[in-house]
Amino acid sequence: MEGDIANMGQFIGAGLAGIGSGAAAIGVGTVAGNYLSGALRNPSAASGQTATLFIGMAFAEALGIFSFLVALLLMFAV
Repeated sequence: MEGDIANMGQFIGAGLAGIGSGAAAIGVGTVAGNYLSGALRNPSAASGQTATLFIGMAFAEALGIFSFLVALLLMFAV
């Protein structure tokens, strides 16, 4: 009985950690959308902001990868 509750806790925690992957996708979409909005308003400054776009996307994706790793650790760690 106690092992079942521990397994249930592991899977609930992994599911909650998996929400971070979806949040990372929302973050990447927000970064890209804001870049496109700014690029359409001022096309001459868009080339100077491309590096900032990729840095923002990398940070958002890194958080998603970290949450995915936490979910895997919760599911398969003994």
